[in-house]
Amino acid sequence: MREIIFDTETTGLDPKSGDRLVEIGCIEMVNRVVTGNTFHAYFNPDRDMPAAAEAVHGLSIAFLSDKPRFHERAGEFLEFIGDSMLVAHNAGFDFGFINAELEMCGLEPVSKTRMIDTVALAKVRHPGAKLSLDALCTRYGIDRSHRTRHGALLDAELLAQVYVELTGGRQIGLSLVADNSETLAQPVAAPARERTFRPARPHAASEAELAAHAAFLETVKSPLWNE
Repeated sequence: MREIIFDTETTGLDPKSGDRLVEIGCIEMVNRVVTGNTFHAYFNPDRDMPAAAEAVHGLSIAFLSDKPRFHERAGEFLEFIGDSMLVAHNAGFDFGFINAELEMCGLEPVSKTRMIDTVALAKVRHPGAKLSLDALCTRYGIDRSHRTRHGALLDAELLAQVYVELTGGRQIGLSLVADNSETLAQPVAAPARERTFRPARPHAASEAELAAHAAFLETVKSPLWNE
């Protein structure tokens, strides 16, 4: 099973108001294991960079000014993701920006049926807990000491580890069922045991036992059963 874990950085919060995608980082996973294949790109947004956004990811217009526009690498991006499921933290946000950029290129949007949102997964797994990527890394003991600012590829790397934990850890890929059902062990009936019937033991007291009991009663002073 191939999945793409990804993250984006943008100029703001709303593509409908003119905000643009400036970075995307994608990591390939197969059967919950990172393969080492990645796609990473910076984009020139052809607009200014608000100070609040730059404070989050550190990407200035000066840095982005010589980077390609999204449409120049859109084909490469689409080829990398293929038809795989796409995993992101608060995925609706990232899908919104990607599809806005694809629309400006005259390309088909990525279907939201391919979207896996790790925030939604975390809400089910840890109801009432903090759901930020930092909080989940702390919960699962994932080292993020090298993360001083947001970065699409770095955040995707951290999210890949979080996603594995949210979906059951490394054991999820193990199978204890044989591939061929004919090879499964069948229950074996225990051999029937031959039972030997013995006559019931006599329960009446012997003459000697009765005499011993009568002698004992003679020693009891003022027995209650005589009152």
